[in-house]
Amino acid sequence: MKQEITIALDAMGGDHGVSVVVPAALSYLRTHPGQSIILVGREDTIREHLPGKGSLPDGLSIHAASQEVGMDELPSQALRRKKDSSMRVALNLVKSGEADACVSAGNTGALMATARFVLKMLPNVDRPAIITALPAVNGRTWMLDLGANVDCSAEHLFQFAVMGSELVSVVDDVAKPRVGLLNIGQEEIKGNEQVKGAHELLRDAALNYMGYVEGDDIYLNEEVDIVVTDGFIGNVALKTSEGVAKMIRGNLKEGFSQNLLTRLSALFALPVLKGLSRRIDPRRYNGASLLGLRGVVVKSHGGTDALGYAHAIDIAAKTVRADIAARIEEGVTRHLETLRKPA
Repeated sequence: MKQEITIALDAMGGDHGVSVVVPAALSYLRTHPGQSIILVGREDTIREHLPGKGSLPDGLSIHAASQEVGMDELPSQALRRKKDSSMRVALNLVKSGEADACVSAGNTGALMATARFVLKMLPNVDRPAIITALPAVNGRTWMLDLGANVDCSAEHLFQFAVMGSELVSVVDDVAKPRVGLLNIGQEEIKGNEQVKGAHELLRDAALNYMGYVEGDDIYLNEEVDIVVTDGFIGNVALKTSEGVAKMIRGNLKEGFSQNLLTRLSALFALPVLKGLSRRIDPRRYNGASLLGLRGVVVKSHGGTDALGYAHAIDIAAKTVRADIAARIEEGVTRHLETLRKPA
């Protein structure tokens, strides 16, 4: 297992850029001594956000990049016109081996397209997929794809299942993670042709495939550890989840502050409320891995704060230690060979 890890951060990406990335980097290094972080972006801007008149603490360095990718910029334009963007340069550092992973809160489409162009895909993997963990009643549930691929074939969904299974088996130390395919019902006749095709492939594979699951299974974690779907549905489910979490926290805060009696009640309920707030806090689940690439890339939520971004850095480090790219390459090849064997 690799001990010292170097992570390149797209310091200019996201809604808040260096004002979040720099504090997150400093926080991570304080709690993970011996690790290294490269801040990629405009050096003068980065130094303005460093304490001690811009001095660099141990483990932190700056790699200059003269351009930035806008949050609403087309991926094709970012690829053609932003060859010295902080996003592109951070990915180049991974390709050259100067960094073990890249973390960016920037434009998701541009990150996906640029990462695929710079790092290339693993053998037998057609498309990268975004995966993250979501809080559930019994622990957490992993879900992919969360927005990288709007239209998916049955083969793509099968590849997502294999990649997710390899990641979760290492990160959560589960020998054979339970895999479910998201559908509008558990009956065999339900679902579109892509889902039905993926169901047939997964049923014949050597995965711990549990069959179809519905939306409520994402947060119950009773039947599956991994939920597989296409990027359109996955992204809608993720954003809906974030909205529900904010609504619950907001309603609780408003309800307990209505009058003196409710405020007194809040004092007695404070330990439980703090626990609930922490459990559904989206920042604690920030950091989605882009699986299927020849390198480790983690997407942070564009609007997160330093706490959430630091969590994304930690996800990148754990993914590097898991050597996930090599595991996925071996896993996909092995499962495809199983499918090709005559019955």
